[in-house]
Amino acid sequence: MIVHAQSPGIDVPTLLGTVEPAPSDGPLRWSRFLPATEAEGPGRRAALWVQGCRVHCPECFNPHLWATRGGVLSDPTDVAAQWLDAARAAGSTGITLLGGEPFEQAAALAPIARVFRDAGMSVMAFSGHTLSDLVRWAAHRDDVSALLEATDLLCDGPYLREHPDTRRPWIGSANQGIRALSPAHAEEVRRIASQGRADTLEVRIGADGLVSVNGWASDAALAALLDDLGVRADRPQEHVA
Repeated sequence: MIVHAQSPGIDVPTLLGTVEPAPSDGPLRWSRFLPATEAEGPGRRAALWVQGCRVHCPECFNPHLWATRGGVLSDPTDVAAQWLDAARAAGSTGITLLGGEPFEQAAALAPIARVFRDAGMSVMAFSGHTLSDLVRWAAHRDDVSALLEATDLLCDGPYLREHPDTRRPWIGSANQGIRALSPAHAEEVRRIASQGRADTLEVRIGADGLVSVNGWASDAALAALLDDLGVRADRPQEHVA
């Protein structure tokens, strides 16, 4: 696999994320979709949070997305066109796949990524597994290979709370990498590698008072920001779409 540009993380030995995810050929299990955000990757882009993650990084920003129950069950072919239309209407230029662990549902996400790619939009993915492991598994896993091939920008590696990273956007710890797997965002990655860039946090408060958060912030900063704003709304609840 060609890496066009990268901001690699530091080498920290860990067993987190080293177990190959089991293949999954069922419906997509997801928690949240935003047609537009400017906190989950370069520019304005849609974002999809999948439900389920077996990496279990301590002090993960989204531990409510670990459970493999809950969320919404959807056929990828049914939702891909809907999400593409919503992203276009919101002025987005790509989609970011996060969660949760996207590569635990690679078979369901690959066709969604291809729909966005075919429409001229870029695809960004997060993973608690390293790129080297994903490439190794892709050699015998068509689902992992297909999702990797449809990904333009990858943030890889588990979150390690002992090694916080406040210099680079999108990721949380210094061991994690930001890698351009196509030319689409290679220049942005080069700038991050050489100059760094501040992160972004978005807070939405609905008309019903429900609070939703995306982006990245330290626990202390997030606690101060959300003090007395209420309970986050994105708890796992199972629905079938």
